Amino acid sequence: MQKEINNALEVLNAGGTILYPTDTIWGIGCDATNPEAVEKVFKLKNRSETKSLIILVSNINDIDKYVKEVPVIAYDLIEYSDKPLTIIYDGAKNLAANAINEDGSIGIRVVKHPFCEHLLRKFRKPIVSTSANLSGEPSPKSFSDIDEEIITSVDYVVDFEQVKKSGQPSSIIKLGVGGQVKIIRK
Repeated sequence: MQKEINNALEVLNAGGTILYPTDTIWGIGCDATNPEAVEKVFKLKNRSETKSLIILVSNINDIDKYVKEVPVIAYDLIEYSDKPLTIIYDGAKNLAANAINEDGSIGIRVVKHPFCEHLLRKFRKPIVSTSANLSGEPSPKSFSDIDEEIITSVDYVVDFEQVKKSGQPSSIIKLGVGGQVKIIRK
Protein backbone atom coordinates (compact mmCIF):
# COMPACT_ATOMS: atom_id res chain seq x y z
CA MET A 1 0.00 0.00 0.00
CA GLN A 2 2.82 2.44 0.82
CA LYS A 3 4.24 2.22 -2.72
CA GLU A 4 0.81 3.03 -4.17
CA ILE A 5 0.43 5.99 -1.80
CA ASN A 6 3.84 7.34 -2.80
CA ASN A 7 3.02 6.96 -6.51
CA ALA A 8 -0.35 8.69 -6.06
CA LEU A 9 1.29 11.50 -4.05
CA GLU A 10 3.79 12.12 -6.83
CA VAL A 11 0.97 12.49 -9.37
CA LEU A 12 -1.18 14.67 -7.09
CA ASN A 13 1.75 16.97 -6.30
CA ALA A 14 2.41 17.35 -10.03
CA GLY A 15 -1.19 18.43 -10.66
CA GLY A 16 -2.27 15.10 -12.14
CA THR A 17 -5.34 12.91 -11.80
CA ILE A 18 -5.67 9.54 -10.08
CA LEU A 19 -8.15 6.67 -10.18
CA TYR A 20 -8.42 5.34 -6.64
CA PRO A 21 -10.53 3.27 -4.22
CA THR A 22 -12.54 5.10 -1.57
CA ASP A 23 -14.88 4.20 1.28
CA THR A 24 -17.73 4.22 -1.25
CA ILE A 25 -16.96 3.60 -4.94
CA TRP A 26 -13.89 4.03 -7.14
CA GLY A 27 -13.18 7.70 -7.70
CA ILE A 28 -11.31 10.09 -9.92
CA GLY A 29 -9.31 12.50 -7.84
CA CYS A 30 -6.92 15.42 -7.91
CA ASP A 31 -5.63 18.22 -5.70
CA ALA A 32 -8.77 20.17 -4.76
CA THR A 33 -6.72 23.36 -4.37
CA ASN A 34 -5.28 23.23 -7.91
CA PRO A 35 -7.62 24.76 -10.53
CA GLU A 36 -5.77 23.19 -13.48
CA ALA A 37 -6.03 19.73 -11.91
CA VAL A 38 -9.75 20.23 -11.20
CA GLU A 39 -10.28 21.29 -14.82
CA LYS A 40 -8.63 18.03 -15.95
CA VAL A 41 -11.20 16.06 -13.93
CA PHE A 42 -14.11 17.88 -15.57
CA LYS A 43 -12.65 17.27 -19.05
CA LEU A 44 -11.85 13.63 -18.32
CA LYS A 45 -15.46 12.95 -17.31
CA ASN A 46 -16.94 15.12 -20.10
CA ARG A 47 -18.69 16.92 -17.26
CA SER A 48 -19.98 20.48 -17.22
CA GLU A 49 -18.08 22.73 -14.82
CA THR A 50 -21.46 23.85 -13.49
CA LYS A 51 -21.87 20.38 -11.91
CA SER A 52 -20.66 20.07 -8.35
CA LEU A 53 -17.74 18.05 -7.01
CA ILE A 54 -17.02 16.78 -3.53
CA ILE A 55 -13.75 16.72 -1.65
CA LEU A 56 -12.35 14.20 0.79
CA VAL A 57 -10.54 15.02 4.01
CA SER A 58 -8.98 12.60 6.47
CA ASN A 59 -10.03 14.24 9.70
CA ILE A 60 -13.11 15.97 11.04
CA ASN A 61 -10.90 18.88 12.16
CA ASP A 62 -9.90 19.55 8.53
CA ILE A 63 -13.40 20.75 7.62
CA ASP A 64 -12.78 24.18 9.21
CA LYS A 65 -9.92 24.77 6.75
CA TYR A 66 -12.32 24.66 3.78
CA VAL A 67 -15.60 26.04 5.16
CA LYS A 68 -16.14 29.51 6.65
CA GLU A 69 -18.55 28.31 9.34
CA VAL A 70 -19.23 24.68 10.21
CA PRO A 71 -22.63 24.14 11.86
CA VAL A 72 -22.14 22.38 15.21
CA ILE A 73 -24.55 19.62 14.23
CA ALA A 74 -22.15 18.55 11.45
CA TYR A 75 -19.75 16.99 13.94
CA ASP A 76 -22.47 14.80 15.46
CA LEU A 77 -23.83 13.80 12.05
CA ILE A 78 -20.38 12.67 10.93
CA GLU A 79 -19.54 10.91 14.18
CA TYR A 80 -22.79 8.96 14.39
CA SER A 81 -23.37 8.20 10.72
CA ASP A 82 -23.36 4.45 10.09
CA LYS A 83 -22.41 4.87 6.42
CA PRO A 84 -20.25 7.29 4.42
CA LEU A 85 -21.76 10.77 4.61
CA THR A 86 -21.07 13.74 2.38
CA ILE A 87 -22.20 17.07 3.79
CA ILE A 88 -22.67 20.14 1.61
CA TYR A 89 -21.59 23.28 3.45
CA ASP A 90 -22.14 26.92 2.54
CA GLY A 91 -19.14 29.24 2.40
CA ALA A 92 -16.36 27.16 0.85
CA LYS A 93 -12.85 28.59 1.13
CA ASN A 94 -9.20 27.73 0.38
CA LEU A 95 -10.13 25.53 -2.61
CA ALA A 96 -9.78 25.89 -6.36
CA ALA A 97 -12.60 28.17 -7.53
CA ASN A 98 -13.76 25.58 -10.08
CA ALA A 99 -14.10 22.96 -7.31
CA ILE A 100 -16.61 25.17 -5.48
CA ASN A 101 -20.29 25.08 -6.47
CA GLU A 102 -21.75 28.17 -8.16
CA ASP A 103 -23.63 28.99 -4.94
CA GLY A 104 -20.37 28.99 -2.95
CA SER A 105 -20.95 25.62 -1.30
CA ILE A 106 -18.80 22.48 -1.22
CA GLY A 107 -19.52 18.84 -0.45
CA ILE A 108 -17.06 17.31 2.02
CA ARG A 109 -16.71 13.74 3.24
CA VAL A 110 -14.46 12.68 6.11
CA VAL A 111 -13.24 9.45 4.59
CA LYS A 112 -12.94 6.20 6.54
CA HIS A 113 -10.84 4.03 4.25
CA PRO A 114 -7.26 2.94 4.98
CA PHE A 115 -5.80 3.93 1.61
CA CYS A 116 -7.59 7.29 1.43
CA GLU A 117 -6.92 8.24 5.03
CA HIS A 118 -3.20 7.54 4.66
CA LEU A 119 -3.01 9.33 1.29
CA LEU A 120 -4.82 12.40 2.61
CA ARG A 121 -2.69 12.61 5.75
CA LYS A 122 0.48 12.48 3.64
CA PHE A 123 -0.84 14.90 0.99
CA ARG A 124 -2.05 17.42 3.61
CA LYS A 125 -4.63 18.83 1.22
CA PRO A 126 -8.14 17.75 0.23
CA ILE A 127 -8.63 15.53 -2.79
CA VAL A 128 -11.49 15.81 -5.26
CA SER A 129 -13.61 12.69 -5.35
CA THR A 130 -16.01 12.07 -8.20
CA SER A 131 -17.31 8.74 -9.44
CA ALA A 132 -15.10 6.94 -11.97
CA ASN A 133 -17.49 7.21 -14.87
CA LEU A 134 -18.16 9.45 -17.84
CA SER A 135 -20.81 12.06 -17.10
CA GLY A 136 -24.30 10.63 -17.44
CA GLU A 137 -23.16 6.99 -17.24
CA PRO A 138 -23.86 4.77 -14.20
CA SER A 139 -21.31 4.71 -11.37
CA PRO A 140 -19.14 1.58 -11.55
CA LYS A 141 -19.82 -1.02 -8.86
CA SER A 142 -16.27 -2.39 -9.07
CA PHE A 143 -12.95 -1.63 -10.73
CA SER A 144 -13.78 -4.03 -13.58
CA ASP A 145 -16.86 -1.90 -14.41
CA ILE A 146 -14.81 1.26 -15.02
CA ASP A 147 -14.83 2.43 -18.64
CA GLU A 148 -11.49 1.88 -20.40
CA GLU A 149 -11.57 5.53 -21.49
CA ILE A 150 -11.41 6.59 -17.83
CA ILE A 151 -8.63 4.13 -17.02
CA THR A 152 -6.45 5.32 -19.90
CA SER A 153 -7.21 9.03 -19.36
CA VAL A 154 -6.14 9.43 -15.72
CA ASP A 155 -2.48 10.00 -14.92
CA TYR A 156 -2.27 7.15 -12.41
CA VAL A 157 -4.36 4.10 -11.56
CA VAL A 158 -3.92 2.96 -7.96
CA ASP A 159 -3.21 -0.76 -7.74
CA PHE A 160 -5.07 -1.44 -4.50
CA GLU A 161 -8.38 -3.25 -3.90
CA GLN A 162 -9.03 -3.65 -7.63
CA VAL A 163 -10.72 -7.01 -7.14
CA LYS A 164 -12.84 -5.89 -4.17
CA LYS A 165 -16.48 -5.02 -4.85
CA SER A 166 -17.15 -1.33 -4.22
CA GLY A 167 -19.72 0.01 -1.84
CA GLN A 168 -22.55 2.40 -2.59
CA PRO A 169 -22.27 6.14 -3.17
CA SER A 170 -22.39 8.17 0.05
CA SER A 171 -25.46 9.73 1.56
CA ILE A 172 -25.53 13.46 0.84
CA ILE A 173 -27.09 16.15 3.00
CA LYS A 174 -26.95 19.93 2.79
CA LEU A 175 -26.43 21.85 6.02
CA GLY A 176 -27.37 25.49 6.33
CA VAL A 177 -25.34 27.72 8.62
CA GLY A 178 -28.26 27.71 11.08
CA GLY A 179 -28.18 23.92 11.17
CA GLN A 180 -31.04 23.30 8.71
CA VAL A 181 -30.74 19.82 7.19
CA LYS A 182 -31.83 18.89 3.66
CA ILE A 183 -31.41 15.30 2.45
CA ILE A 184 -30.06 15.21 -1.11
CA ARG A 185 -29.35 11.46 -1.42
CA LYS A 186 -30.10 8.75 1.17
